[in-house]
Amino acid sequence: MSTTASRQGPVGVGVIGAGVISKQYLDNLTAFPDLKVHVIADLFEEAAEARAKEYGIPEWGGVDKALNHPAVEIIVNLTIPAAHVEVATAAVNAGKHVWTEKPFSLDRESGLGLLKTADAAGIRLGCAPDTFLGAGIQTALRLIQRGDIGTPLTAMTTFQTPGPESWHPNPAFLFQHGAGPLFDMGPYYLTTLVQAFGSIRKVAAVGSKSKDVRVIGSGPKAGEEFTVEVPTHVSAMAQFESGASSHSVFSFESPRTRMGFVEITGTEATISLPDPNYFTGDIKLWRAGDEDWTTVPATGPANGRGMGVLDMARSLRAGTAHRATGELAYHVLDTMVSISESMGSGTFVDVESSAPASPALPEDWAPETATL
Repeated sequence: MSTTASRQGPVGVGVIGAGVISKQYLDNLTAFPDLKVHVIADLFEEAAEARAKEYGIPEWGGVDKALNHPAVEIIVNLTIPAAHVEVATAAVNAGKHVWTEKPFSLDRESGLGLLKTADAAGIRLGCAPDTFLGAGIQTALRLIQRGDIGTPLTAMTTFQTPGPESWHPNPAFLFQHGAGPLFDMGPYYLTTLVQAFGSIRKVAAVGSKSKDVRVIGSGPKAGEEFTVEVPTHVSAMAQFESGASSHSVFSFESPRTRMGFVEITGTEATISLPDPNYFTGDIKLWRAGDEDWTTVPATGPANGRGMGVLDMARSLRAGTAHRATGELAYHVLDTMVSISESMGSGTFVDVESSAPASPALPEDWAPETATL
């Protein structure tokens, strides 16, 4: 795997995609001293210019501006999901390491192709979500690995909302191929479960949708109808390589909102994890004989989006493995595609891919400290 261990100083970053999510990334990427954002690019160059001026980024322009920038070592790919693989492949071909927003790809074929292209070129791939690197999930994983719940056996996760069309001004894409509650929110929950249990070996699922058409509830398009292409309620079971199992609900069909529910039960105790869509939150333990939960505060960094980019950058310099890898993201994608196939076939579907375990992030890992 390619490294830049011979270089010194901050790792050069180029951002492609100046949309809404770029603000969350740039708040951190421009503040971490081990990173230097040299350029931001977008198909709409005026959007790139506005974002560059907002954050004091010295250069902006079209996509090629970032791909060809000599000081850029990592491309942060914040394009729309349908463009993730195309942009990431172009970056790999330009000799850049790539961090991409979720999902890694929309299908197995393009995702595997990207993995193979990067491997052949000696290029690293990283992918959101990096929320599992935050203090909340990392603290919970340390407790599990320490044996505080005994041997992990089962898990339950729940994400339920009425659907984003009530508040999102342009929600149609969230109900199209590559989205829906499974592909939109599944990566947060499934990534967390893989970190706790290891690779998923097989899945079974049922899915449904209550409406073929939904109505935009706010913004300039309020009242407009759009077509629902994917299941809006998914109930999925998974079995892990260890023999452990989980049950997950991903739904845009519930009048009652319930988000961030992740419970893992072991032979000695049950642990309640914080919302995997966030970087922090308290952890709760319930042991046999307890009358109530014991709260465990999260410890460690919780800076937000971009922690995975920083981990990749520091790992590049050190020549060590980074944590939010392309292999992990592909395994989660493979699992979600398998869940979709199970909904169609009514049978269990084997998950062929695997994800290497991500080493724990040290509690004293400090994004605000210059280390390079």
